Amino acid sequence: MSTNIGTSEDYTARQRYSIMISAMLGYILDFYDVLIFPFLLPAIQRSMALSLAEIGSLQALTLFGSAIGGALFGVIGDRLGRKTSLQLTIALFSVAAIISAFAWNYWSLAVLRLITGIGLGGEYGVGMVLFNEAWKKGSRGLGAAALQGCAVIASSTASIVGIWLIATFSDEWSWRIGLLTGGVPILLIIFIRFFMPESKIWLEYEAQRKAGQVTAEARTLPLADLFRNGLARQTVIAFVWLMSYMLCYYSVVSFIPTLLLRDMHTPGDIVRTTAVLLSVVSGICYLANGFFNDRAGRRFGALVPALFWVGSLVGMAMWGSQLYAGSKTEWPMFWLYIGFGIGNVALGVTGVWISELYPVNLRATAVSTFYMGGRGLGSIAPVIVPLAAANFGGSLLNGMVAVALPAAAIFILASLLLPETLGRDLSAKGFEGGTETDATMKAASVTSI
Repeated sequence: MSTNIGTSEDYTARQRYSIMISAMLGYILDFYDVLIFPFLLPAIQRSMALSLAEIGSLQALTLFGSAIGGALFGVIGDRLGRKTSLQLTIALFSVAAIISAFAWNYWSLAVLRLITGIGLGGEYGVGMVLFNEAWKKGSRGLGAAALQGCAVIASSTASIVGIWLIATFSDEWSWRIGLLTGGVPILLIIFIRFFMPESKIWLEYEAQRKAGQVTAEARTLPLADLFRNGLARQTVIAFVWLMSYMLCYYSVVSFIPTLLLRDMHTPGDIVRTTAVLLSVVSGICYLANGFFNDRAGRRFGALVPALFWVGSLVGMAMWGSQLYAGSKTEWPMFWLYIGFGIGNVALGVTGVWISELYPVNLRATAVSTFYMGGRGLGSIAPVIVPLAAANFGGSLLNGMVAVALPAAAIFILASLLLPETLGRDLSAKGFEGGTETDATMKAASVTSI
């Protein structure tokens, strides 16, 4: 295989930052749509007179659609280019989000949320791969953490907008306006079309493939290729790793608004203030974790936050049922909620770690499929948490912990089993037939962008 494949050095600073801005905005708007939906569910339930099971299925369908979209747009990203795939996925979820605001019954909303999820599924993986291929490897972990940390912007915005809509408008109008805001990303396509470059690694790889200089790729079934050439073990572990993260995350995030507002009767302004503060703390932790991720390794970036998960979930089981009594600092759930949010920053290492595990011809497929496949399986959280709660006398909090805590333990185990990839070269010369060469094991010196 020829080794003359582009690297991050081939980009100007302007090109790299345009890629980062596109990826950040896409991810913020993607995650915003996912996170505002739980705040809108009570209004949807009352407006359409739906059962709790039907409400849970709407969230589940969105996440399930993400799994389909992850595989679909990941393959498109590897076959037709990162930029093309990114534009298509944003167009699909933006249009579907806008139309879903005009749903007239449960089934129309369910179908539209499924389509929205399919569109959402491709944005993260393709954007993350393009970013990692353009960014310098010595600061790739910090950059990816900053990109992933945009989740806190999406989270705080979703909580502020969601609570404001519910307090300001009727049930019928609040959720429709909320879903309509999910169509904003369609404007991002213009920026991507004119300002964001295609991955140079992918472009040069494609040129060499068409010229017959690349022999490692049969271009048969992309998903099957993830299990070939010695990749099967890490593929299984990586998928379980992301699946367990998503299951833990959505078991708590999907129900925390309902738990605090409905079951614990917490004032809306306290929930909003806590969510905003959590976003600030999480943003700082994302950057700190990314900094150490570039020095201590990818495994470090996953394990340390996961320990916060375990501690907060155990604390929720013991003290989380105490109601707010006028002081946030004396309210156990305030600290436990923030502790869980710190654990969420483990997500910051996922995109860069998986990008470094796979060669250029499978990279977008791997990142998109694993991330969104994990999110898709995480879609069972809105279904199994209520079932678990029923076994604990109807306690939603105990149901959340019963599902999330084992998932956190599996995430920790999988993090210990994945190979360390710090300093790996993402160009084709770092891989030969899908397996790493000696060159990929050399540690990179830490450089600035």
